Amino acid sequence: MSDLSHLALPGAEIALRVTPKASRNEIRAGEDGLRAYVTVVPEGGKANREVQKLLAKALGVAKTRLTLIRGETARDKVFRLD
Repeated sequence: MSDLSHLALPGAEIALRVTPKASRNEIRAGEDGLRAYVTVVPEGGKANREVQKLLAKALGVAKTRLTLIRGETARDKVFRLD
């Protein structure tokens, strides 16, 4: 799990690409940006909730402080930290 606490600034917008139905839950920081891998299927917002939970843990903040602002049904998502 990546430590992303340096990104935990109020008002920050965090973009990432999501891969659902992965073999394990994980967030990776690479040259091409952040990637989130979640084991759940992308139906009914399950994958979005799992990504929110993973991202909050990596940032060291409460998941209620993260708001999905773009990409609800897309693989590329943007969360804002309130």
